[in-house]
Amino acid sequence: MFWIRLVGASAALLSALASAHVTLEQPQAAAGSAYKAVFKVGHACAGATATTGITVRLPAGFRGAQPIPKAGWTARVQRAPLAVPYESHGRRITEDVVEVSWRANNADAALPGAFYDEFTVRGTLPASEGALWFKVLQSCDVGEADWAEVPASGTSTEGLKAPAARLLLGPAPAAVHVH
Repeated sequence: MFWIRLVGASAALLSALASAHVTLEQPQAAAGSAYKAVFKVGHACAGATATTGITVRLPAGFRGAQPIPKAGWTARVQRAPLAVPYESHGRRITEDVVEVSWRANNADAALPGAFYDEFTVRGTLPASEGALWFKVLQSCDVGEADWAEVPASGTSTEGLKAPAARLLLGPAPAAVHVH
């Protein structure tokens, strides 16, 4: 009886992993706040045995992105000119990070398909409320999974085969004066 339950539980877990995708640890945040985007990776691409790279395309308005390094992986950023420059700490910012990527330095550092890990980038969120979509390209030892689908309207990812990671921005907390 124990083995039947174990096999059934294993099948349910594998089924859940097969339908999983790259998601955010904290799917809601206050507009205009600092935010640590923790991307959760729970499996390799279909038919693959390991994840070898993660590339996050940052949504417009996500400012000052900084990746958190991972041992055994090389982090890189891609910068581009901004359509609308902004001020930060008294400086005019005319270009910013638009993409962050991590690549396993070798096969031993790759994320095995049956394991879970996180990839993190911090930055500042736009001041307006609504949904932000982080498109994530997952590279594997065999193939890729492009988690980049965004609904035509609304914020529901139901029915999408490869949804982008969604962050819902709510109202900024009221300013508090502390002595």
